[in-house]
Amino acid sequence: MDHPPDPTNEVRMQKKPSYPIRDGLRGYLRQYRRERELPVTYEQLRHFQDTIPLTDAAGHNTLWETVIYPPAEMNHLNEGLKRIYALLRVDGDASVMEHLFIDRVDFCAFGNSTPFRIRIVNAYNDNQDYFYVKKADASRVYGLELEHLLSPNRLNFLTHGNTLVEEHVAGIPGDIFISRWLGRDELKPIRIAKELVKFNERCFVRLLGDMRSYNFVVVITPDFEDAQIRIRAMDFDQQSYVGRKNFYLPQFFKDNTPLTLFCAKHLHLETAHQYQREEQSLILHRADLASLRLKLLLDAMAFDPIAPPEHVVTLREGLAEHFHSTNYLQCESMGALVRENLESLRRTIGQDPGPLVPSPA
Repeated sequence: MDHPPDPTNEVRMQKKPSYPIRDGLRGYLRQYRRERELPVTYEQLRHFQDTIPLTDAAGHNTLWETVIYPPAEMNHLNEGLKRIYALLRVDGDASVMEHLFIDRVDFCAFGNSTPFRIRIVNAYNDNQDYFYVKKADASRVYGLELEHLLSPNRLNFLTHGNTLVEEHVAGIPGDIFISRWLGRDELKPIRIAKELVKFNERCFVRLLGDMRSYNFVVVITPDFEDAQIRIRAMDFDQQSYVGRKNFYLPQFFKDNTPLTLFCAKHLHLETAHQYQREEQSLILHRADLASLRLKLLLDAMAFDPIAPPEHVVTLREGLAEHFHSTNYLQCESMGALVRENLESLRRTIGQDPGPLVPSPA
């Protein structure tokens, strides 16, 4: 099967807007303690007076700039950001956070979320951690929560009004992994290929798009034999927005081509199908474990206009053709399409849908 046209073209032509959190989603967030009173908001962090370009260890310029605030505001911001970190990590118990300090606040004007990245340091041992403060976007929040419920990864995040706080997702950025780690002898090729199949399936089922190499990380965990590999999404801006089906399959992005070809080289199609089916079964198992919570989330998502109607129509037609199911044509929202993806899995889990990892061109 040949690779189709690059699915990134649609995003380059039209930048995704930010969607406000509406009452249905807000109620869900309150019920599950995601919505909390925060001492510092995204808009307050925007009131910096100067910036300094941030370079990496090799002296190369990054997309981030360190921001500088008026001295009169620094103490308030530092204490407020420490309290937010306490809410994120220990449910607000500030007594165990007294030895931490805010080392740096960085800002990135690139991308949809224009985030602030807060670096927090342990004064006793210089250990550092990060978290992010962003403008709240409903589709991104749905993406975070779907990741928490349907993937093997747990995510901590908080919302307050128009502010979103996310924990840092640690790992090797996908583009760095492809260029520096993909051919290393200490990593077993079949484990890398297996995880790509599983990651591809997770994104497609829950309709998480734009998983180019710099939007996911690779986590390497030493095991008693070899190392385990997991690919984790770290950017959720493109949850259920674009209308093109292939936008939700990471294998089709040009940035990921070396990884896709590596997978095709080391994996038989029958084995790829096995791993695909394993992940489908795990997704349904996770959905069953969180059935009430997932239902409430998808109910809110079904009535939330997080994508233009024409995108919904294009995507439902693409999914209907892909799965040979007219059920998709009845879906009127992105939330309904995610639900139908899960129901389609449930109906066909005992059948053979054919492998989703194609042979390279």
